[in-house]
Amino acid sequence: MSEYYQSEQNEISGQLRIVLGAIGLGLVFLLAVAAVLKPSPFLIGTHQQLGLPPCSFLILFGIPCPTCGMTTAWAYLMRGELLRAFQANSGGVLLAGLDMTAAPWLVISAVRGRWLGWKPNGRVVAWVSTVILTITLVQWVFRLLDK
Repeated sequence: MSEYYQSEQNEISGQLRIVLGAIGLGLVFLLAVAAVLKPSPFLIGTHQQLGLPPCSFLILFGIPCPTCGMTTAWAYLMRGELLRAFQANSGGVLLAGLDMTAAPWLVISAVRGRWLGWKPNGRVVAWVSTVILTITLVQWVFRLLDK
């Protein structure tokens, strides 16, 4: 009986399969965009290649925001330049790594109609999000102190 219950718990409904597949493909798209961007040697500003404006936080306050360098980090990571990626934004590297893991997991789970490996839960998502946010903010504080 417990095997049936476990099997039922792992199954994904039709609508959720479509949503998960779309999210997974969206994550693949983000990685593809990062792969075609040329990372800024200044470690910030790569996002401007997408037609986005410069960082408003930097313009208004004269200091980089916590997310400055995230797009640059993704672009460097997609080129295998791990050290430069971490210099640009460590939280961005972790997000990109999470993307690289989540994208195939979501797409494969959606195609199979069953979770691949494990079913996500809120506690894990909260912990991972907290770790990435904390690392991003700690690096930001160090950047501010370095000025």
